[in-house]
Amino acid sequence: MPLVVVGISVLILLVLMTKLKLNGFAALLLVAVGVAVVQGIGLEDIPEVLSEGIGSQIGDTMLTIGLGAMVGRVMGDSGAAQRIADKILGICGPRWVQVAMVVTAMVIGVTMFYEVAFVIIVPVAFTLVRVTRSNLLWVGLPMSIALSTMHSFLPPHPGPTAVAATFHASVGLTLFYGLFIAVPIGALVALLWPRIPFVRAMNPSIPKGLVSERVFEDEEMPGIGWSLGVALLPVVLIAGAAVTDLSTSASNPLLHFVAFIGSAPIALLLTLLVAIWAFGPRIGRSLTEVSTSCKEAAQAMAMILLVIGAGGAFKNVLVEGGISDYIKDTTEGWSISPIILAWLIAAILRVALGSATVAVVTAAGVALPLLAGSGVHPEVMVLAVSCGSIAFSHVNDPGFWMFKEYFNLSVLDAIKARTTYTTVLAILGLGGVLVLEQVLDALSI
Repeated sequence: MPLVVVGISVLILLVLMTKLKLNGFAALLLVAVGVAVVQGIGLEDIPEVLSEGIGSQIGDTMLTIGLGAMVGRVMGDSGAAQRIADKILGICGPRWVQVAMVVTAMVIGVTMFYEVAFVIIVPVAFTLVRVTRSNLLWVGLPMSIALSTMHSFLPPHPGPTAVAATFHASVGLTLFYGLFIAVPIGALVALLWPRIPFVRAMNPSIPKGLVSERVFEDEEMPGIGWSLGVALLPVVLIAGAAVTDLSTSASNPLLHFVAFIGSAPIALLLTLLVAIWAFGPRIGRSLTEVSTSCKEAAQAMAMILLVIGAGGAFKNVLVEGGISDYIKDTTEGWSISPIILAWLIAAILRVALGSATVAVVTAAGVALPLLAGSGVHPEVMVLAVSCGSIAFSHVNDPGFWMFKEYFNLSVLDAIKARTTYTTVLAILGLGGVLVLEQVLDALSI
């Protein structure tokens, strides 16, 4: 049974990494090869399947994470990240730093991918941890939870947007309705989870090389205007492209240019160039110093990118091995509420494959025939599928490894922190979707 294969492979991976202390990159590739053999993928085809998985995953994330890490390190080494952190502390105080991180993450995360927003905000989180001497997860976990919620629940992120097209739902209405679910649920879990005893027991250190350890004097740091301007530049570019795409005719000649500069890699590349000038020659730092910051950031990211790529290989083996088709065929005959079925299929696929995108697209295809004549609002169905796709993030999800490496956690601690919060978000999201459908029916919308 394919799902048994998935379960056993995950257990083997945990043993390799926790008991035998095998490197995550090697462990993931080894398990991926084993699953490929068991699932009947030809031996001659396995290297290509692994390469395709690594290539697709690294292709999507290397530019974003690499450029984002360089921007963050340049801001850290110049004192810009500390300037922003000091400003946050000055406005909110240490007591409200978690709320500030949640609000920041939600505002930025509405339009930005999880990975992009993460690498932009995390240098500020690291600096806040160092300045306030707080637990890394006390500051960083609320940020990650808020970003996960925005990315998974709402368009214009790719998963919900693709499902909206399948169900012929309004992207604007889906976003509007989804905010009433995502904001309260995301904020609740983000502020609650760091307070849970098994999370508070974790006290990871900041990974080496990703942030400057120097504490700057006030006169050594750039002004708050330049610091915030550089940090928010990619947000403005990416958000502007998303808004333009939703509100502008496809024939508008400016649309292609805006889409180009608003793509995550280009937006971050432009931001890096601005950061090099603003936090280099403009404040008296040599280009050699700034280049050193970029090089050290790239070196620190090397193993993170390798592990994320191996996670992509594992995911691709599961897809090519027919596990998604098996789940689709098994669930097609179930007699159950379309909302719950759509959520459940997305959650099962997420557990089995790790890919939220594959989960939402497949679940939407299975649930689409049930939508006709059911009376369920298509926007509600989009949210049901999207909520299901965030559940049970674990070792076959490349995002899991990014979370683990940036927060310097063991595999078991990452499972305790991330797998639990994503599952609770998914379950609360389903409850919110069911309530939303009742409210819309009562209002005859």
